[in-house]
Amino acid sequence: MDSWEIILAVVLVLLLFSTGLLLRPAVRTSHHAASEFVLWVAQGFGIGRVPWAPGTFGSILGIGWFGLLLASRRGWIVTAGLLAAVAFSVRLCGLAEKHLGRKDPGSVVMDEIAAMPFCFLTWVWLSFWRKGLWPEPVVLFSHGNWLSILGVFACFRLFDVWKPWPVRQSQDLPGGWGITVDDLLAAVYVNVTSLLVYLGKAILGS
Repeated sequence: MDSWEIILAVVLVLLLFSTGLLLRPAVRTSHHAASEFVLWVAQGFGIGRVPWAPGTFGSILGIGWFGLLLASRRGWIVTAGLLAAVAFSVRLCGLAEKHLGRKDPGSVVMDEIAAMPFCFLTWVWLSFWRKGLWPEPVVLFSHGNWLSILGVFACFRLFDVWKPWPVRQSQDLPGGWGITVDDLLAAVYVNVTSLLVYLGKAILGS
């Protein structure tokens, strides 16, 4: 088993434990401790507890999650990882919201972590279209791509904060759905922007 597979397995096991799927009733000796662990995971394994711009740090962690998925070089693993992260985000963010007693608390950043990889779908599609291959993580973090990655990151933060229609309206969805879907819709805006930039460059370069 490759190192990336071990890391991915550990992350998934942690997420499963955090939702209680692997915890038997006999082992649940402290409901408070379990709730705190769920909250810790929902807060991006604690990164959301930074005193300023927790969503920004959560988004950075989301880029790392995307890089880990790309390391598999297997489409079904990337797809499964993206969908699993969304499912976990809906579940964990909903539980964290109840635990904290606040609507969409800022410290909960699992939604940014889950949504950030979706911001690169246009980039992945273009790589497939040009080369017929999955882009490697080293390409994602290479010196030549840092400006593009920074642009995608900045666009996501812009749309996540600005919340154009229907991003803001989606926050009215119940529980973890409202917390997660708005970030996914912000990712849609990012992909549209990325596609427009690519088409603009292609037209100007022709």
